[in-house]
Amino acid sequence: MIRLFVAIPLPEAIRTQLSLLQSGLPGARWIKPENIHLTLRFIGEVRNDIATDIDTALAQISAPGFDLELDGIGNFARGKHPHALWAGVAKSEPLMRLQAKIEAGLVRAGLAPETRKFSPHITIARLKDTRRGRVEDWATVHGGFRSPPFRVDRFALFSSFLKSEGAVYVEEASYELTPGVLEEPL
Repeated sequence: MIRLFVAIPLPEAIRTQLSLLQSGLPGARWIKPENIHLTLRFIGEVRNDIATDIDTALAQISAPGFDLELDGIGNFARGKHPHALWAGVAKSEPLMRLQAKIEAGLVRAGLAPETRKFSPHITIARLKDTRRGRVEDWATVHGGFRSPPFRVDRFALFSSFLKSEGAVYVEEASYELTPGVLEEPL
């Protein structure tokens, strides 16, 4: 069995920019910069033969590369208890189309459809016993976060191994996007 997810690896400069936000909040377990990514589809544990089918399905996806930027900071909560901090992703139709193609390919490969709506974000911390007011204060200070645009020219299949010191992610396969046409500014 192998635990898998599909994601966009982020450029080092963007991961560094996100890591500069990672301080000043008690109870936050900050995501290591090398593990920061944009999840397109969590798959979970599958047999190795299914992993091969997943790789085959992902390799057949054709989509153009595109520019993306991060915009804003927020948190996910269960009831009144925040459990994760995230950086938002600016609206991007090419990202949504890519994610839809990945979802359709994985369903054709035999996976059950994802029931949750895709909400693009980048998790930067997990929270445990962090007061809501402190999270809101931290988000207010960092809420104006915005990255410069960066080029997305591939996506990847990652395996995830859970260890006591945190998850270890391994890029198992990479799938190139077509160069696409860059739009000229008006």
